[in-house]
Amino acid sequence: MYRISNIYVLAAFGTIGGALFGFDVSSMSAWIGVDTYTDYFGNPDSNLQGGITASMSAGSFAGSIAAGWLSDYLGRRGSLMVASLVWIVGAMVQCSAQNVTHLVAGRVVSGLAVGVTSSQTCVYLSELAPARIRGRVVGIQQWAIEWGILIMYLIAYGCAVGVSGPAAFRICWGIQAVPGLILFIALFFFPESPRWLAGKERWEEALDTLALIHGKGNRNDPVVQVEFDEVQEAARLAHQSKDVSFLALFGPRIWKRTVCGMSVQMWQQLLGGNVAMYYVVYIFEMAGMTGNTTLWSSAIQYVIFLVTTGVMLPYIDRIGRRVLLLTGAVACMVVHFIIAGVMASRGNPVTNIDGNYNLTWEIKGSSGMAVIAFSYIFTGIYGFTWAPAAWVYASEVFPLKYRAKGVGLSASANWIFNFALAYFVAPAFHNIQWKTYIIFGVFCCVMTFHVFFMYPETAGRTLEEIDMVFDSDFKAWQSNKVHDKFGEQVEKQKEVNAMAGKDAEGATHEEVV
Repeated sequence: MYRISNIYVLAAFGTIGGALFGFDVSSMSAWIGVDTYTDYFGNPDSNLQGGITASMSAGSFAGSIAAGWLSDYLGRRGSLMVASLVWIVGAMVQCSAQNVTHLVAGRVVSGLAVGVTSSQTCVYLSELAPARIRGRVVGIQQWAIEWGILIMYLIAYGCAVGVSGPAAFRICWGIQAVPGLILFIALFFFPESPRWLAGKERWEEALDTLALIHGKGNRNDPVVQVEFDEVQEAARLAHQSKDVSFLALFGPRIWKRTVCGMSVQMWQQLLGGNVAMYYVVYIFEMAGMTGNTTLWSSAIQYVIFLVTTGVMLPYIDRIGRRVLLLTGAVACMVVHFIIAGVMASRGNPVTNIDGNYNLTWEIKGSSGMAVIAFSYIFTGIYGFTWAPAAWVYASEVFPLKYRAKGVGLSASANWIFNFALAYFVAPAFHNIQWKTYIIFGVFCCVMTFHVFFMYPETAGRTLEEIDMVFDSDFKAWQSNKVHDKFGEQVEKQKEVNAMAGKDAEGATHEEVV
């Protein structure tokens, strides 16, 4: 069967798994301010709406926990195929929702699929991509999430203004099945991860895949040969280990990586992205916007998110992970404190806003516009930094034997905090108003110190070289001093190949004479 060999084409189709996450985010955020939705589901209060929104994250948490075993057993490609089918089922359940319980069930099922795709798409792409462009390839996952958010939001907007009655949200939620079907069909033409194949001792297939992706089919390409040697060595070490359990991820040589992988996903959520993504409509309503103006202003925010991540992807491997994470944390901290200060000094409490009793704080006029402006700035900073970098970093830090389960566990940290915040933010806006931003600002301050002291740089290194980085005695902020052996080995392999060619020419000449 024909296999796709271009890494960017693989990333474009593979990260539809990320788009599924984006679809589900805005399939809810677009409706929470629309009467068609609120009337049909009994005008859910802040606690109930928080539960509905967070139900997808609960399913994703369970899915990401199971994803490691599924991926190790079926392969990276096989696990994504299963997740695609589960996603289609979840979309159908949501489409047919008759009440809140029915809707929550559908979102949980969809979440199971997102838990697998959000973790294993990163694993799959990181194991396929060359080291020099791994960041931008894996980062496309986050870009796909943002495309999914924007596309579904615009679909929801079109349904909200162009379709009357419950058919509006049913069409919107049913359309979610389409990308799942596209991903399922595309996966038949994907190669399996060479590192997973090596882990199963399917050496010829692993070498063929490396040659297909990195050497245009040439097994003798020096880059292919050196990388195959590294993969063989990593697989040999993996086979010497016992079967991996979640407890093994906290063993003596692995626990630092597990902490880095899990915490970078946790901090991505605690940075405050959920405020901007799930409840952006609430923010704009508090700032005095209503109706279609609120919906279009929200769409602008999603466009900013999409554009900033797209601009960053070509440079993410040059800049490095630490710089992006550190600057993003500091800048977002400043923005959170500014928004809190403006809301506290220029806003006032109210009983409701245009009949929405979930909102008890308003800030209008130029101050309201300032809050909206800084919300846009926050989204841009998030899109440039933590949005792509966190997923890339979590996919890089684990050795081969631990990678599928490690990234799955890291993604579960993302989803459990996603669940907590999706549930927390709606009641927080209701009960503590502007103080919500103070909480996120403090989180940003803490993560800055954590990243500086605990996160070594991984950009530009092969996955096997990253093992050396974590095993070295250098501190996290000194990790660039760890020697780069891959480039040297490639040059040596070129010399060996050149000498072999000369020897072959000499032998041929002697035979002729």
